[in-house]
Amino acid sequence: MKTILLSSLFIILSTSIYGQKKEYDINALLQKQKLTSINRNTSPVTDGKIKGVKLDENAEEGIVWLNDVIFSNGTLEIDLRGQDVFQRSFLGLAFHGVNDSTYDAVYFRPFNFHAEDPIRKIHAVQYISHPVHTWKKLRDEQNGIFEKALVNPPDANGWFHARIEVSDKTISVYVNKDTTPSLTVTKISNQKTGKVGLWVGDGSGGEFANLRITKSK
Repeated sequence: MKTILLSSLFIILSTSIYGQKKEYDINALLQKQKLTSINRNTSPVTDGKIKGVKLDENAEEGIVWLNDVIFSNGTLEIDLRGQDVFQRSFLGLAFHGVNDSTYDAVYFRPFNFHAEDPIRKIHAVQYISHPVHTWKKLRDEQNGIFEKALVNPPDANGWFHARIEVSDKTISVYVNKDTTPSLTVTKISNQKTGKVGLWVGDGSGGEFANLRITKSK
């Protein structure tokens, strides 16, 4: 009886501390028409045990919003696969989305993961806040602050896991099993809550799977 009570107490405390965790099968959501695609064709993709979605390439930026999912603070996790093709692979997650042009996002440039050029290498992971704080504005005005190299760069053509921790003031990004963030920045937008979406840059496609959202209490 005591063991059951202790286990129940642990579950309650864990829920209180870490918030509400939910996993999203985005492959299934696509089949059920519970994704809203902007500037992209979205198709199912299966790679061994991984089931996700693929966004095709397009000249414009693209977002695939998850219908009826609202996120404020907590953790966003996703498995991603881009490609090691220069200037043709930009992919990540949009969050705190107000509409198709107003949102925050964290994204990766896989073609820079293992770049020999030290300038390219520090442009591997990026935080942006549209429509005002684009990557170019941030690079021109605050170079090296909102984009960094990865602590342990993964295969640029393979799947990798991203974890994005979001609070009112800061955003931290971890890759795979790293305990040290590759990027930690001060949040620069006024949005505190909003939609979550799969994001790809202009001229880029990408593959996404295993989305998990943990909402802070």
